[in-house]
Amino acid sequence: MKFTIKFSCTILLCLVIFSSAFAQYTWELSKDKDGIKVYQSDVNNSKFKCIKVECILEGNYDKLINILSNVSHHKDWVYNNKTANIIKQVNPYEYYYYTETSIPWPMSNRDALVHVKITKDSLNRFLNINEVSEPDYIAEKSGIIRVPRSSVSWHVTMPTDNTVNIVYIFNADPGGSAPAWLVNMFVNTAPYESFKKLSEILKQ
Repeated sequence: MKFTIKFSCTILLCLVIFSSAFAQYTWELSKDKDGIKVYQSDVNNSKFKCIKVECILEGNYDKLINILSNVSHHKDWVYNNKTANIIKQVNPYEYYYYTETSIPWPMSNRDALVHVKITKDSLNRFLNINEVSEPDYIAEKSGIIRVPRSSVSWHVTMPTDNTVNIVYIFNADPGGSAPAWLVNMFVNTAPYESFKKLSEILKQ
């Protein structure tokens, strides 16, 4: 009985936290193609849009975790990813990685140090993945602008045995002098292209 009450409280807490994350945004659908829906929202005290992606893809929790954790292959599906590598592996469900993104001229490439934590419900009801940038974790590199702030949350459920329902929220400040209007022009392209390629890899 105590286990049931404790487990129920844990589930409730996760739902409350996840719901509060949605409450701070007013989402507008900006792209709906190939089953991938991309939304954007203004963010208080920021010039840059927040992005949400919703989609149902073939696959399961373990396949998704393996793809995300295979950091050196992010370039195969993450839009404009130039390179990525693990900096520190705490355990299979927590690690730090470095990533560099190619940015069209005249802007400079961006890089980020990301701290990832993966939480999988013991009853397979949900999978949560949180990624937060740690800009001071390693020294900055010459000629590349360090992203000062970014956060990503994945809330994943499995409506069937071979499909995953993904709700992905991304919020960041790219740093440097990049004009917000130019950055915001790409808010549809990057998430759509990334999730389209992710879908293809999950099918393999």
